[in-house]
Amino acid sequence: MIHLPSRRTLLKYGAAAAASAAFGRVPRAQGQQSSPQRTVVIMFDGFGLDYLAESRMPVLGQWKRDGLYKSVTGLMPSVTNVNNASICCGVWPEVHGITGNSYFDEKRGVEDYMESADLLLAPTLFQRAAQQGVKSALLSSKAKTVTFLLRGAEIVLTAEEPTPEWVQKLGLAPSIYSSEINYWLLRAALDILRNRPDIGCLYVHTTDYAMHMWPPEAPESKEHLERLDDLFGQAMNAAPDAAFLLTADHGMNAKTRCYDLEKVCAQRGVPLRKAFSAGRDRYVKHNRGCSGAAYVYLKTSQDAERVRGILTQLKGCERVLTREAAAREYRLMASRIGDLVVCGDKDTLFGEMDTEQENFSSGLRSHGSVHEQNIPLFVYHANHTPSSDYFQHNLDLARWLYRA
Repeated sequence: MIHLPSRRTLLKYGAAAAASAAFGRVPRAQGQQSSPQRTVVIMFDGFGLDYLAESRMPVLGQWKRDGLYKSVTGLMPSVTNVNNASICCGVWPEVHGITGNSYFDEKRGVEDYMESADLLLAPTLFQRAAQQGVKSALLSSKAKTVTFLLRGAEIVLTAEEPTPEWVQKLGLAPSIYSSEINYWLLRAALDILRNRPDIGCLYVHTTDYAMHMWPPEAPESKEHLERLDDLFGQAMNAAPDAAFLLTADHGMNAKTRCYDLEKVCAQRGVPLRKAFSAGRDRYVKHNRGCSGAAYVYLKTSQDAERVRGILTQLKGCERVLTREAAAREYRLMASRIGDLVVCGDKDTLFGEMDTEQENFSSGLRSHGSVHEQNIPLFVYHANHTPSSDYFQHNLDLARWLYRA
Protein backbone atom coordinates (compact mmCIF):
# COMPACT_ATOMS: atom_id res chain seq x y z
CA MET A 1 0.00 0.00 0.00
CA ILE A 2 1.38 3.42 -0.98
CA HIS A 3 0.76 6.36 1.31
CA LEU A 4 1.27 9.76 -0.25
CA PRO A 5 2.77 12.37 2.09
CA SER A 6 1.22 15.80 1.76
CA ARG A 7 2.93 18.56 -0.16
CA ARG A 8 3.42 20.59 3.00
CA THR A 9 4.87 17.63 4.90
CA LEU A 10 7.52 17.11 2.25
CA LEU A 11 8.39 20.79 2.22
CA LYS A 12 8.48 20.90 6.02
CA TYR A 13 11.11 18.20 6.34
CA GLY A 14 13.02 19.44 3.30
CA ALA A 15 15.37 17.95 0.80
CA ALA A 16 18.14 17.03 3.21
CA ALA A 17 16.07 14.54 5.15
CA ALA A 18 14.67 12.97 1.99
CA ALA A 19 18.15 12.72 0.52
CA SER A 20 19.68 11.02 3.54
CA ALA A 21 17.05 8.29 3.37
CA ALA A 22 17.74 7.67 -0.29
CA PHE A 23 21.52 7.91 -0.55
CA GLY A 24 22.07 4.26 0.26
CA ARG A 25 20.63 3.35 -3.14
CA VAL A 26 23.00 5.61 -5.09
CA PRO A 27 26.38 4.16 -6.19
CA ARG A 28 29.34 6.35 -5.27
CA ALA A 29 31.02 7.89 -8.30
CA GLN A 30 34.74 7.35 -8.75
CA GLY A 31 37.43 9.17 -10.66
CA GLN A 32 35.52 12.40 -11.29
CA GLN A 33 37.13 15.84 -11.43
CA SER A 34 37.11 17.60 -8.05
CA SER A 35 35.21 20.68 -9.27
CA PRO A 36 32.62 19.81 -11.93
CA GLN A 37 31.43 22.67 -14.10
CA ARG A 38 28.52 24.67 -12.75
CA THR A 39 25.42 23.62 -14.67
CA VAL A 40 21.95 25.06 -15.20
CA VAL A 41 19.33 22.57 -16.41
CA ILE A 42 16.13 24.14 -17.72
CA MET A 43 13.02 22.03 -18.15
CA PHE A 44 11.00 24.37 -20.36
CA ASP A 45 7.45 23.10 -19.85
CA GLY A 46 5.37 22.94 -23.05
CA PHE A 47 8.10 24.39 -25.28
CA GLY A 48 7.40 22.62 -28.56
CA LEU A 49 9.31 23.18 -31.79
CA ASP A 50 6.59 25.49 -33.13
CA TYR A 51 7.06 27.90 -30.22
CA LEU A 52 10.78 28.04 -30.88
CA ALA A 53 10.16 28.70 -34.59
CA GLU A 54 7.61 31.47 -34.06
CA SER A 55 9.33 33.58 -31.39
CA ARG A 56 12.26 35.93 -31.36
CA MET A 57 14.69 34.31 -28.90
CA PRO A 58 18.24 35.54 -29.65
CA VAL A 59 19.80 33.85 -26.62
CA LEU A 60 18.49 30.44 -27.64
CA GLY A 61 19.63 31.36 -31.15
CA GLN A 62 23.15 31.77 -29.78
CA TRP A 63 22.91 28.43 -27.96
CA LYS A 64 21.72 26.79 -31.16
CA ARG A 65 24.48 28.37 -33.25
CA ASP A 66 27.41 27.95 -30.86
CA GLY A 67 26.39 24.88 -28.87
CA LEU A 68 24.59 21.62 -29.55
CA TYR A 69 21.03 21.78 -30.80
CA LYS A 70 18.77 18.93 -31.81
CA SER A 71 15.12 18.04 -32.23
CA VAL A 72 14.49 15.07 -29.92
CA THR A 73 11.57 12.94 -28.78
CA GLY A 74 9.79 13.16 -25.44
CA LEU A 75 8.27 10.20 -23.66
CA MET A 76 4.76 8.81 -23.60
CA PRO A 77 2.39 9.76 -22.23
CA SER A 78 3.60 13.23 -23.20
CA VAL A 79 2.66 14.77 -19.85
CA THR A 80 4.81 16.68 -17.40
CA ASN A 81 5.49 14.29 -14.54
CA VAL A 82 6.54 11.41 -16.80
CA ASN A 83 9.01 13.56 -18.72
CA ASN A 84 10.15 15.67 -15.78
CA ALA A 85 11.13 12.55 -13.84
CA SER A 86 12.86 11.11 -16.90
CA ILE A 87 14.89 14.27 -17.50
CA CYS A 88 15.82 14.66 -13.84
CA CYS A 89 16.73 11.00 -13.32
CA GLY A 90 18.06 10.23 -16.80
CA VAL A 91 16.14 6.93 -17.06
CA TRP A 92 12.91 5.63 -18.61
CA PRO A 93 9.59 5.42 -16.76
CA GLU A 94 9.99 1.65 -16.53
CA VAL A 95 12.83 2.41 -14.09
CA HIS A 96 11.74 5.55 -12.21
CA GLY A 97 8.09 4.51 -11.99
CA ILE A 98 6.35 7.80 -12.79
CA THR A 99 3.73 6.96 -15.42
CA GLY A 100 1.46 10.02 -15.42
CA ASN A 101 0.38 13.10 -13.53
CA SER A 102 -2.09 10.77 -11.80
CA TYR A 103 -2.17 7.06 -11.10
CA PHE A 104 -4.60 4.45 -9.80
CA ASP A 105 -3.62 2.49 -6.72
CA GLU A 106 -5.33 -0.79 -7.56
CA LYS A 107 -4.99 -2.21 -4.04
CA ARG A 108 -6.69 0.75 -2.41
CA GLY A 109 -9.00 1.41 -5.35
CA VAL A 110 -8.03 5.09 -5.22
CA GLU A 111 -6.93 7.47 -7.96
CA ASP A 112 -4.37 10.00 -6.76
CA TYR A 113 -1.88 12.56 -8.01
CA MET A 114 1.54 11.14 -8.79
CA GLU A 115 3.44 13.71 -6.71
CA SER A 116 5.07 11.80 -3.86
CA ALA A 117 8.80 11.21 -3.58
CA ASP A 118 7.89 7.70 -2.39
CA LEU A 119 6.74 6.92 -5.93
CA LEU A 120 10.03 7.92 -7.57
CA LEU A 121 12.22 4.81 -7.74
CA ALA A 122 15.42 6.16 -9.34
CA PRO A 123 18.12 8.54 -8.03
CA THR A 124 17.71 12.17 -9.05
CA LEU A 125 20.27 14.40 -10.72
CA PHE A 126 20.72 16.06 -7.31
CA GLN A 127 21.60 12.79 -5.61
CA ARG A 128 24.15 11.99 -8.30
CA ALA A 129 25.65 15.47 -7.93
CA ALA A 130 25.79 15.16 -4.14
CA GLN A 131 27.82 11.96 -4.46
CA GLN A 132 30.51 14.13 -6.08
CA GLY A 133 30.23 16.90 -3.51
CA VAL A 134 28.11 19.17 -5.72
CA LYS A 135 25.24 21.07 -4.10
CA SER A 136 22.03 21.47 -6.10
CA ALA A 137 18.95 23.65 -6.27
CA LEU A 138 15.50 22.57 -7.50
CA LEU A 139 13.32 25.49 -8.60
CA SER A 140 9.86 25.08 -10.09
CA SER A 141 6.89 27.25 -10.88
CA LYS A 142 4.67 24.28 -9.98
CA ALA A 143 4.51 22.98 -6.42
CA LYS A 144 3.91 19.42 -7.61
CA THR A 145 7.47 19.21 -8.98
CA VAL A 146 9.24 19.81 -5.70
CA THR A 147 7.28 17.14 -3.84
CA PHE A 148 8.53 14.24 -5.92
CA LEU A 149 11.90 15.36 -7.35
CA LEU A 150 13.45 16.95 -4.26
CA ARG A 151 15.78 14.19 -3.06
CA GLY A 152 19.37 15.39 -2.84
CA ALA A 153 18.69 19.09 -3.47
CA GLU A 154 20.18 21.67 -1.08
CA ILE A 155 17.66 24.35 -2.07
CA VAL A 156 14.03 23.52 -2.89
CA LEU A 157 11.78 26.36 -4.07
CA THR A 158 8.40 26.52 -5.72
CA ALA A 159 7.11 29.86 -6.96
CA GLU A 160 3.59 28.58 -6.34
CA GLU A 161 4.25 28.43 -2.58
CA PRO A 162 7.42 30.47 -1.89
CA THR A 163 8.85 30.71 1.60
CA PRO A 164 8.83 34.07 3.43
CA GLU A 165 12.56 34.39 2.78
CA TRP A 166 12.02 34.34 -0.97
CA VAL A 167 9.02 36.66 -0.79
CA GLN A 168 11.18 39.14 1.09
CA LYS A 169 13.83 38.91 -1.62
CA LEU A 170 11.66 38.98 -4.73
CA GLY A 171 8.20 40.09 -3.62
CA LEU A 172 5.01 38.06 -3.82
CA ALA A 173 5.01 35.52 -6.61
CA PRO A 174 2.31 35.86 -9.29
CA SER A 175 -0.49 33.33 -9.68
CA ILE A 176 0.34 29.85 -10.97
CA TYR A 177 -2.20 30.69 -13.69
CA SER A 178 -0.04 33.36 -15.27
CA SER A 179 2.99 33.85 -17.51
CA GLU A 180 4.54 36.15 -14.93
CA ILE A 181 5.21 33.34 -12.45
CA ASN A 182 7.94 32.08 -14.78
CA TYR A 183 9.70 35.45 -14.67
CA TRP A 184 9.62 35.36 -10.86
CA LEU A 185 11.10 31.86 -10.95
CA LEU A 186 13.96 32.90 -13.24
CA ARG A 187 14.70 35.87 -10.98
CA ALA A 188 15.09 33.38 -8.12
CA ALA A 189 17.51 31.36 -10.26
CA LEU A 190 19.47 34.56 -10.97
CA ASP A 191 19.66 35.26 -7.24
CA ILE A 192 21.18 31.83 -6.63
CA LEU A 193 23.62 32.16 -9.52
CA ARG A 194 24.81 35.53 -8.21
CA ASN A 195 24.82 34.89 -4.47
CA ARG A 196 25.30 31.15 -3.97
CA PRO A 197 28.50 30.11 -5.79
CA ASP A 198 28.46 26.90 -3.71
CA ILE A 199 25.41 25.71 -5.67
CA GLY A 200 26.89 23.82 -8.60
CA CYS A 201 23.72 22.47 -10.23
CA LEU A 202 20.43 24.30 -10.77
CA TYR A 203 17.33 22.59 -12.15
CA VAL A 204 14.68 25.08 -13.25
CA HIS A 205 11.18 23.94 -14.23
CA THR A 206 8.78 26.52 -15.67
CA THR A 207 5.02 26.20 -16.15
CA ASP A 208 3.29 25.78 -19.53
CA TYR A 209 0.30 27.98 -18.68
CA ALA A 210 1.11 30.35 -21.56
CA MET A 211 1.27 27.48 -24.06
CA HIS A 212 -2.09 26.16 -22.91
CA MET A 213 -3.59 29.63 -23.31
CA TRP A 214 -2.03 30.86 -26.55
CA PRO A 215 -0.77 29.36 -29.82
CA PRO A 216 2.83 30.11 -30.93
CA GLU A 217 1.83 32.98 -33.20
CA ALA A 218 -0.12 34.88 -30.51
CA PRO A 219 1.44 38.15 -29.28
CA GLU A 220 1.05 37.01 -25.65
CA SER A 221 3.02 33.86 -26.38
CA LYS A 222 5.78 35.74 -28.17
CA GLU A 223 6.09 38.24 -25.33
CA HIS A 224 6.32 35.42 -22.77
CA LEU A 225 9.09 33.64 -24.66
CA GLU A 226 11.04 36.81 -25.43
CA ARG A 227 11.05 37.77 -21.76
CA LEU A 228 12.21 34.30 -20.74
CA ASP A 229 14.91 34.40 -23.41
CA ASP A 230 16.15 37.69 -21.96
CA LEU A 231 16.29 36.10 -18.51
CA PHE A 232 18.31 33.20 -19.93
CA GLY A 233 20.76 35.82 -21.18
CA GLN A 234 20.93 37.40 -17.73
CA ALA A 235 21.68 33.95 -16.31
CA MET A 236 24.58 33.57 -18.74
CA ASN A 237 25.97 36.93 -17.60
CA ALA A 238 25.53 35.97 -13.94
CA ALA A 239 27.38 32.68 -14.41
CA PRO A 240 29.68 33.08 -17.45
CA ASP A 241 31.49 29.80 -16.73
CA ALA A 242 28.32 27.73 -16.41
CA ALA A 243 26.91 25.19 -18.82
CA PHE A 244 23.28 25.60 -19.89
CA LEU A 245 21.15 22.59 -20.79
CA LEU A 246 17.56 23.01 -21.95
CA THR A 247 14.77 20.79 -23.21
CA ALA A 248 11.01 20.39 -22.84
CA ASP A 249 8.62 17.76 -21.57
CA HIS A 250 6.12 18.04 -24.43
CA GLY A 251 4.69 20.31 -27.07
CA MET A 252 1.10 21.53 -27.37
CA ASN A 253 -1.81 21.28 -29.81
CA ALA A 254 -5.32 22.68 -30.05
CA LYS A 255 -7.85 19.87 -29.53
CA THR A 256 -11.42 19.73 -30.81
CA ARG A 257 -13.00 16.83 -28.88
CA CYS A 258 -12.81 15.06 -25.54
CA TYR A 259 -14.27 11.74 -24.37
CA ASP A 260 -15.15 10.63 -20.87
CA LEU A 261 -14.30 6.95 -21.32
CA GLU A 262 -16.15 5.80 -18.21
CA LYS A 263 -19.36 7.33 -19.53
CA VAL A 264 -18.72 6.02 -23.05
CA CYS A 265 -18.37 2.42 -21.87
CA ALA A 266 -21.18 2.60 -19.30
CA GLN A 267 -23.58 3.87 -21.96
CA ARG A 268 -22.71 0.83 -24.07
CA GLY A 269 -23.26 -1.69 -21.32
CA VAL A 270 -19.67 -2.34 -20.19
CA PRO A 271 -18.94 -0.34 -17.04
CA LEU A 272 -15.29 0.22 -16.18
CA ARG A 273 -13.57 0.08 -12.83
CA LYS A 274 -11.76 3.33 -13.62
CA ALA A 275 -10.66 5.50 -16.54
CA PHE A 276 -8.75 8.75 -16.29
CA SER A 277 -6.49 11.11 -18.18
CA ALA A 278 -2.78 10.45 -17.77
CA GLY A 279 -2.35 14.23 -17.69
CA ARG A 280 -4.82 14.93 -14.89
CA ASP A 281 -3.26 17.11 -12.19
CA ARG A 282 -4.17 19.97 -9.87
CA TYR A 283 -3.89 22.66 -12.54
CA VAL A 284 -7.33 22.32 -14.08
CA LYS A 285 -7.36 25.81 -15.59
CA HIS A 286 -4.59 24.70 -17.95
CA ASN A 287 -6.55 21.96 -19.73
CA ARG A 288 -9.53 20.91 -17.55
CA GLY A 289 -7.57 17.81 -16.56
CA CYS A 290 -7.80 16.38 -20.08
CA SER A 291 -4.95 14.91 -22.12
CA GLY A 292 -4.30 12.86 -25.24
CA ALA A 293 -3.70 9.61 -23.33
CA ALA A 294 -5.76 7.70 -20.79
CA TYR A 295 -5.49 4.65 -18.54
CA VAL A 296 -8.44 2.26 -18.44
CA TYR A 297 -8.98 -0.28 -15.64
CA LEU A 298 -11.46 -3.07 -16.28
CA LYS A 299 -13.92 -4.58 -13.83
CA THR A 300 -12.98 -8.01 -15.17
CA SER A 301 -10.43 -9.21 -17.69
CA GLN A 302 -13.24 -10.77 -19.71
CA ASP A 303 -14.35 -7.24 -20.68
CA ALA A 304 -11.08 -6.45 -22.47
CA GLU A 305 -12.14 -7.23 -26.04
CA ARG A 306 -15.55 -5.58 -25.71
CA VAL A 307 -14.00 -2.42 -24.29
CA ARG A 308 -11.31 -2.36 -26.99
CA GLY A 309 -14.02 -2.71 -29.60
CA ILE A 310 -15.98 0.21 -28.16
CA LEU A 311 -12.99 2.51 -27.86
CA THR A 312 -11.51 1.82 -31.27
CA GLN A 313 -14.79 2.91 -32.84
CA LEU A 314 -14.52 6.39 -31.32
CA LYS A 315 -13.52 9.07 -33.80
CA GLY A 316 -10.03 10.27 -32.91
CA CYS A 317 -9.14 7.26 -30.75
CA GLU A 318 -5.88 6.38 -32.49
CA ARG A 319 -4.69 3.35 -30.50
CA VAL A 320 -5.86 1.05 -27.72
CA LEU A 321 -2.95 -0.94 -26.30
CA THR A 322 -2.90 -3.69 -23.70
CA ARG A 323 -0.94 -3.07 -20.53
CA GLU A 324 1.87 -5.34 -21.73
CA ALA A 325 2.08 -3.80 -25.20
CA ALA A 326 2.09 -0.22 -23.87
CA ALA A 327 4.72 -1.01 -21.23
CA ARG A 328 6.93 -2.57 -23.87
CA GLU A 329 6.50 0.10 -26.56
CA TYR A 330 6.64 3.18 -24.32
CA ARG A 331 8.95 1.66 -21.67
CA LEU A 332 6.47 2.24 -18.85
CA MET A 333 6.28 0.47 -15.50
CA ALA A 334 3.54 -2.07 -16.19
CA SER A 335 2.29 -2.24 -12.59
CA ARG A 336 1.44 1.49 -12.67
CA ILE A 337 -0.61 1.74 -15.88
CA GLY A 338 -4.09 0.60 -16.85
CA ASP A 339 -5.27 -2.70 -18.23
CA LEU A 340 -5.63 -0.70 -21.45
CA VAL A 341 -3.78 2.42 -22.57
CA VAL A 342 -5.72 4.69 -24.92
CA CYS A 343 -4.05 7.24 -27.21
CA GLY A 344 -5.80 10.01 -29.10
CA ASP A 345 -5.01 11.58 -32.43
CA LYS A 346 -3.84 15.18 -32.79
CA ASP A 347 -7.37 16.51 -32.16
CA THR A 348 -8.57 14.26 -29.34
CA LEU A 349 -8.47 14.30 -25.54
CA PHE A 350 -9.71 12.09 -22.72
CA GLY A 351 -10.89 13.25 -19.32
CA GLU A 352 -13.77 13.66 -16.91
CA MET A 353 -16.67 15.43 -18.60
CA ASP A 354 -20.34 16.19 -17.87
CA THR A 355 -21.30 14.14 -20.93
CA GLU A 356 -19.60 11.25 -22.71
CA GLN A 357 -18.28 13.61 -25.42
CA GLU A 358 -17.64 17.32 -25.63
CA ASN A 359 -16.51 19.26 -28.69
CA PHE A 360 -14.49 22.48 -28.60
CA SER A 361 -15.15 24.94 -31.41
CA SER A 362 -12.14 27.10 -30.55
CA GLY A 363 -9.84 24.26 -29.51
CA LEU A 364 -8.67 23.34 -26.02
CA ARG A 365 -4.87 23.43 -26.00
CA SER A 366 -3.36 20.33 -24.41
CA HIS A 367 -0.95 17.41 -24.85
CA GLY A 368 -0.41 13.79 -23.86
CA SER A 369 -0.40 12.05 -27.25
CA VAL A 370 2.43 11.09 -29.60
CA HIS A 371 1.66 14.28 -31.51
CA GLU A 372 3.26 16.42 -28.78
CA GLN A 373 6.50 14.45 -28.48
CA ASN A 374 8.78 16.46 -30.77
CA ILE A 375 10.73 19.03 -28.79
CA PRO A 376 14.04 20.94 -28.88
CA LEU A 377 17.20 20.18 -26.91
CA PHE A 378 20.11 22.57 -26.31
CA VAL A 379 23.50 22.05 -24.67
CA TYR A 380 25.56 25.26 -24.49
CA HIS A 381 29.05 25.93 -23.14
CA ALA A 382 29.32 22.51 -21.50
CA ASN A 383 32.56 20.66 -20.94
CA HIS A 384 32.80 17.10 -22.26
CA THR A 385 29.45 17.21 -24.10
CA PRO A 386 28.60 13.87 -25.72
CA SER A 387 28.27 13.75 -29.50
CA SER A 388 25.02 14.75 -31.18
CA ASP A 389 24.12 11.09 -31.73
CA TYR A 390 23.94 10.59 -27.96
CA PHE A 391 20.88 12.83 -27.68
CA GLN A 392 17.79 11.04 -28.97
CA HIS A 393 15.24 11.78 -26.23
CA ASN A 394 14.74 14.55 -23.71
CA LEU A 395 15.85 12.17 -20.93
CA ASP A 396 19.35 12.26 -22.48
CA LEU A 397 19.74 15.97 -21.63
CA ALA A 398 21.54 15.57 -18.29
CA ARG A 399 21.93 11.83 -17.77
CA TRP A 400 25.64 12.06 -18.64
CA LEU A 401 26.29 14.46 -15.74
CA TYR A 402 27.77 13.23 -12.45
CA ARG A 403 28.03 9.64 -13.62
CA ALA A 404 30.58 7.15 -12.31
